Amino acid sequence: METESEPYVRLATLRQLHQVVANLNTARSLADTLQTVADGILAGLGYELACVNLVRPDGDLVVAAFAGSPAAEALITGRVGSRLSWERRLSMGEAWGELRFIPHTEGWVLMDDDVPQWHTDGPEPRFADEWHPHDRLYAPMYSPRLGSPRPEGPVPGSGRELLGVISVDRPRNGRHPGPWGQEALQMYASQSAIAISNARLRSNMQRALVRLEREQQALRASEESFRQAFEYAPSGMAIAELGGDQHGRLLRANDALCRLLGRPSSVMRRYSFADLVHPEDIGTLLRTSPEGGRAELRLARRDGSYVWVSLRNSVVADTADGPRFLLTHVEDIEERKRHELQLAHRASHDALTGLPNSAELRSRLSARLCARPGALRTAAYPGPPAGAGYQPGYPEGAGQDAYDSAEAGGYGQEYGERYGEPYAPEHGDHGPEYGAPGEHAYRAGDGFDFAGAAGPYDHHVHSVAPDDEVDDGTKGLAVLFCDLDGFKSINDRFGHHTGDAVLVEVARRLSAGVRDGDTVARLGGDEFVVLADGLGAADASDLAVRLRNSIIPPIRVDGRAVRVGASFGIGWAECGMTVEEVLNSADQRMYVEKRSRSKIHRRAG
Repeated sequence: METESEPYVRLATLRQLHQVVANLNTARSLADTLQTVADGILAGLGYELACVNLVRPDGDLVVAAFAGSPAAEALITGRVGSRLSWERRLSMGEAWGELRFIPHTEGWVLMDDDVPQWHTDGPEPRFADEWHPHDRLYAPMYSPRLGSPRPEGPVPGSGRELLGVISVDRPRNGRHPGPWGQEALQMYASQSAIAISNARLRSNMQRALVRLEREQQALRASEESFRQAFEYAPSGMAIAELGGDQHGRLLRANDALCRLLGRPSSVMRRYSFADLVHPEDIGTLLRTSPEGGRAELRLARRDGSYVWVSLRNSVVADTADGPRFLLTHVEDIEERKRHELQLAHRASHDALTGLPNSAELRSRLSARLCARPGALRTAAYPGPPAGAGYQPGYPEGAGQDAYDSAEAGGYGQEYGERYGEPYAPEHGDHGPEYGAPGEHAYRAGDGFDFAGAAGPYDHHVHSVAPDDEVDDGTKGLAVLFCDLDGFKSINDRFGHHTGDAVLVEVARRLSAGVRDGDTVARLGGDEFVVLADGLGAADASDLAVRLRNSIIPPIRVDGRAVRVGASFGIGWAECGMTVEEVLNSADQRMYVEKRSRSKIHRRAG
């Protein structure tokens, strides 16, 4: 490097400086860039020793590169100086622009700090600007200036982030650098800071790209693992849309689910679970939570049959801010449900005949009774006008499922099919708008209290008993108590095997002689009970005669024909009665009927 005493700088020197600056941007890594910075000091700026101290993340500075002396490089490379010691040095030196120069006359105070350094002894300077071995010259490297500098920085007065410090020693001409040399070193430090920042950016980008590639590889591996787990899972799995216009539509279904429902995957994408669920289970499906919900319901197969399944839901997101989907696990529980139903059937049905047992009979009967007493009262009601709170047009005898009298007085009475046609409260309760008194009857307990106000059983259809003497059209729940005549002699003469076969055949004949909605139960031994709803007194008598006649024909067991008779007692289930009272009433009437009949009609054999 030419001295500033010359009237001009040689073109070769400028070219040499330009070349070392250009070399700063050719390094491939941060470590290469730091070494290039140190080497450029020697090649382009005329110093024999150069050291690059880099700021670490914790703020201290480490010797990251050295040039000019292998022995000194081995001694101090990698050693760390505290940030406090470096700030002291940069603040106490003479300011040559952004450079800091500490002459040998002052440097003795720094001999004991923790900044890595090298020095050799030498004679006192012979002239004013001669370089001494203990002279120190530092070129701080600051981050590139972006806009206005901050009011304060890590180094007082810098206003920018300190990236590192270049230390130089032994200028080849033996003199302190003049104005041009100082400017060149300061410019070189600025360019080095840019190169270091760029190298860090490249390094960070490379690490980010490597990390991104690894994450993408992990994501692809995870997706492949999920795909294989989804497709080859032994139980059914489906992915459905969550929210939007297509909420619930199946997007994917695995092979196990397709096999379970007998539908190809291309067809499954046309449906949602709401399209496949059994009509009775749609409420269960709608009540199932999308997040962590589970339900047991029936799904339709392609052949029209239904299979019991357990659904378990979870919500998954495609990306951090992407759409969410519903992942549903479908487990076949048909065998378990069948077993549960078998256990429930065994608990509620007779093992021999398959009919509902005594406990099930009492349960069904109890469901129709309430504790409200019902005293027969006469209602004045010729029939409401159109629009008075019911739907006209019911065929005679069909009744209506519910009559909400809110529009006709606010009583909320529900009337069942057993009544034949809607009933109204007493004429006096509603006023003269219903016209003259009619001949229909209702019970005071049927949803109304005696003052005409709504009672606590407004939404319960009360069971009432028809009058045996007067056919007023009232329909009720008939309880037919059946006891076989002569059954004991069959057991005594032919054994219990024959007796069991007779009971099974009687159960079959009784079941064949009633309507689909009626109940035939075995109370125990040779006693049966029939519950038939919506019958009048005459209807119940006719039913008892038909059932008795169906039992009388001979029953063949093991090639032998045996015959039994039957006695029926007809009782009525009324709200206000207990189950035992209802059964005892029918039982007593059966014994009355049995004693009144001729023995010839009760013979069996």
